[in-house]
Amino acid sequence: MSAPVKASSAGGEAKVLSPAEIAKDLVITAIITFFILVPIVAIRTPLDQGTLTWHPRFGLAAALCGLVVVGRLALYLFVWNPKAKAALAPADASAPLKAVKGPSLGDRLGPKVAPTLLILAIALPFFFIIIGNADGMFPGWDRRGIDFAITVMLYVMLGWGLNVVVGLAGLLDLGYVAFYAVGAYTYALMATKYLPAWFGPEIKPYAFFISLPIAAILASLWGMILGFPVLRLKGDYLAIVTLAFGEIIYQVLQNWSVFTEGPRGISVPKLTFFGIPFDKSDGGFAATFHVGYNRIVYFAFLYFVILALALLTYFVTKKLRRLPIGRAWEALREDEIACRSLGINTTSTKLTAFAIGAAFGGMAGAFFAVRQEFISPESFKYIESAFILAIVVLGGLGSQIGIVFSAIAIIGATEAFREMEFLKYVLPEGTEPVQFRMLAVGVALVLMMRFRPRGFVTKREPTVYLKEKKAVSGDLVAEGHG
Repeated sequence: MSAPVKASSAGGEAKVLSPAEIAKDLVITAIITFFILVPIVAIRTPLDQGTLTWHPRFGLAAALCGLVVVGRLALYLFVWNPKAKAALAPADASAPLKAVKGPSLGDRLGPKVAPTLLILAIALPFFFIIIGNADGMFPGWDRRGIDFAITVMLYVMLGWGLNVVVGLAGLLDLGYVAFYAVGAYTYALMATKYLPAWFGPEIKPYAFFISLPIAAILASLWGMILGFPVLRLKGDYLAIVTLAFGEIIYQVLQNWSVFTEGPRGISVPKLTFFGIPFDKSDGGFAATFHVGYNRIVYFAFLYFVILALALLTYFVTKKLRRLPIGRAWEALREDEIACRSLGINTTSTKLTAFAIGAAFGGMAGAFFAVRQEFISPESFKYIESAFILAIVVLGGLGSQIGIVFSAIAIIGATEAFREMEFLKYVLPEGTEPVQFRMLAVGVALVLMMRFRPRGFVTKREPTVYLKEKKAVSGDLVAEGHG
């Protein structure tokens, strides 16, 4: 077997390692990994009746250490191997050019992906209702399946909203959950305090539809408030400021109890069919439309509401991308200096990106509040921003269809871990399988950055082209190729 290689420097020749050197490297890797895992995994100190107790888990630490060593050995064998390097090496520039191939399978199927996904999205609740009532084969899956679909569509909408800021304008935003929270609290406060005080309690059934545009407007205003201090920032500095903004909003919601009810949270009224409640009363949905009462109809209606909001986000952002403001976002993403030299007002370009992305986040937050029927600051921690950003990055920055696939994968992984009850017999006592969902997301991000750094979908349709669309290499643009 040929000895694996490792680059000795950025521009130097690869260094061939002997089996003894590889073994030495693996031993050092095991030692370092084990010492790192000792305080994190091997030593567990839970509270037992008010007393801190010691529960050693050195076996689990050793198993994880073994996985790291096996992974590094696999890198030596399959990634850093000279034969693998030769297979992945670019072709010689002096070699004769091959005939240009026709459109690939992906190019032929690409235009059909969005309509197919739309048809599946519309049919999804009916599918879950059918299998949930199919002779008890999948009991409860009508409610669970629709609830899962609602969660996926909610994160798809959030991903499309954040994609305006991160994917199109190239502005790294780690505080997007702040606009999500603004929308949720806008609806909660309007529905429980201000609308009943202004128009009487009979306005409550219409509160969501009245509050939805207000939530979008207020969230966009907060987006511009965030945009002003970060006009001259980029990269890590921009990320830190947006992260601080999200944390400030969380602390305000947590501590301003007179206005937000603080940690106690706010209970909000349920969604209605334009004023018609989903209950068994004479004025309810079932009696009004002369159908049998079924609670699953309410969840199906929730699903179609978030589907409509997500499609609104999709078509608005797709249209904006073809307008001058959308082209300005992409120019800003590629090169801000060149963008200014072309006479583009980068101040208004950045502010519109923050405002429009925040508006969609605010509408998603209003829907989240009406779906949960209760909100508290704990629902809007930084981890939600990281979750949404992970969906955008995994899907491909700037790609709307890629975000759909990544949201399904990430939310699906969460639900899959909920079903893995058998892992309780393998994992240490008290460990829930669902706790590993973020570990799965982290591993997926690492693998994507290694093998597909531009995300699930790397191709972007050119916004502007002369006479015909031409493919542009991904090496020449910041995000994707197309």
